[in-house]
Amino acid sequence: MTRLHRRAMVAAALMGAWAGLALAQVAAPIGNSAGDGAAADGSSGGVRGQGVPVRFDSLRVMRVTPRGEVPPEWPDNGGIGPREGRCNIVSNLSDANFEGGSFVLQAGMAQGEMFAATYTLLASDFPIRHQLTEVIVGTDRTSVETTMRWSLLFYSGEPTTGTLVDQISSDGELLPHIVIPPGTNGVNLQFLIDPGDPEQLIIPNNGSNRFTVAFRIDGLNAPPANPCTQAPDPRRNSFLATDTGGLQNGTANWLFGLNCGPIGCPSNGGWARFSQLIVGCRPTGDWVSRTTWSSVDCTPGVGACCLPGGGCDQMTVGDCQSIGGTFQGDGSSCVNANCPEPSGACCFSNGFCSVVTQSVCAGAGGRFAGANTNCGTGNTCPTGACCLPTGECVPGLLSGECAAQGGLFRGVGSNCAGADCPQPTGACCFPNGFCGELTEAVCQGAGGAWAGAFTTCVDSNQNGRADVCESGCAADFNDDGFVDFFDADAFVACFEGVECPPGKTADFNNDGFVDFFDLDEFIAAFEAGC
Repeated sequence: MTRLHRRAMVAAALMGAWAGLALAQVAAPIGNSAGDGAAADGSSGGVRGQGVPVRFDSLRVMRVTPRGEVPPEWPDNGGIGPREGRCNIVSNLSDANFEGGSFVLQAGMAQGEMFAATYTLLASDFPIRHQLTEVIVGTDRTSVETTMRWSLLFYSGEPTTGTLVDQISSDGELLPHIVIPPGTNGVNLQFLIDPGDPEQLIIPNNGSNRFTVAFRIDGLNAPPANPCTQAPDPRRNSFLATDTGGLQNGTANWLFGLNCGPIGCPSNGGWARFSQLIVGCRPTGDWVSRTTWSSVDCTPGVGACCLPGGGCDQMTVGDCQSIGGTFQGDGSSCVNANCPEPSGACCFSNGFCSVVTQSVCAGAGGRFAGANTNCGTGNTCPTGACCLPTGECVPGLLSGECAAQGGLFRGVGSNCAGADCPQPTGACCFPNGFCGELTEAVCQGAGGAWAGAFTTCVDSNQNGRADVCESGCAADFNDDGFVDFFDADAFVACFEGVECPPGKTADFNNDGFVDFFDLDEFIAAFEAGC
């Protein structure tokens, strides 16, 4: 059993004990306690659902990990390394400043009660790695040093239907309680996981695409005798904070209240969204807490890139910037990138041109010239001459249409009369066995035989003659392009074992033997000619 699991069991037992205590108590209507005056038991207490406005010019930062409090010399980023920093995303429901400012302390919360925040992510984000959770706790004009015992709980999903993944609890030894000196002071509790810790906090997806972080008040400094009828003394306790910007996320903020019967906050206790609480119980702002996390699958420096010509591709931030793309962030996916569709020139049948997106152009029956293209002078279509690979010229094409055919666009406004399209080359075979890759006109002018556009002088059988220039006639035994006595002489010499032309053999019929049948086959082919 790990240290965290042992703490979880102890905290759960304490939670049950507190709930049982609350069940045994008689609830009173909210606001029935004596405010700042004497309470029923003679102590000083506040209204059960009250909020206390405060201002903290600065907040003391208290950093802790599962292995203890973080030394003050740790960097301000909480010790999160470069890899984690580039992949981190902050989920936050509050508009409060976590370095200081105005807050509302929820002075009616009793020990055993909780605030929680649920965050909705993309399915592709899960599983996630917890990096840092921040919670603001403060005091208002306290007369004594206050101590709050606390726990953080992490759920896959919502607290009512999700699964508790892990929890961490202060013990006053390894994990310190929140201790605040007298006066008006605030603390930013920062719970983080060291990236080098082998026990990382991984939160899976339970199918809801949500995760929840809850903060439980395990123990107040001076709890009232009956938390259902009397609020804690605001001069001797510290409290959780909500913001002053109004309740913006009522369905994502939660309160877990003690069971104080039908008039409790909430009725009969348990979890309730802020939006479900009645006036007097419902905080006027969002809970001041935020959590930093990263996707387990996040690769630093790699993400979705919205291409300048439209579309999306996964690449490094450097590659994306080098092609003029817009990088969508580390670990981002093209599935969710929602890249904008680029605009370009759209040509219509009447010759008019307008710059619109490709989908709009197609819907209007136009020809799209390509992303980031412009219309010509006077809204004319940016067409011109296109030299095809065959050497032909086609007029009136857009640059994209020309490129799609493998052609060379001669420029907007060009025509075929002055295009001077380059002619293709091909193998040119000469009678002496030489082969050169030339245009048809040059080949014929030199007395060669042109084998066609894009043919080559490759000699795959290495017989000294280009494959395309070989006659393909068996009787032309010396491959000089003619059938004559030189072929007969060459075959006889080869047959007698004197010398064979390159790549030739006396096994003329290819039966694996050199005999009179080969001689007979050659004579028949020689007499037939080619």
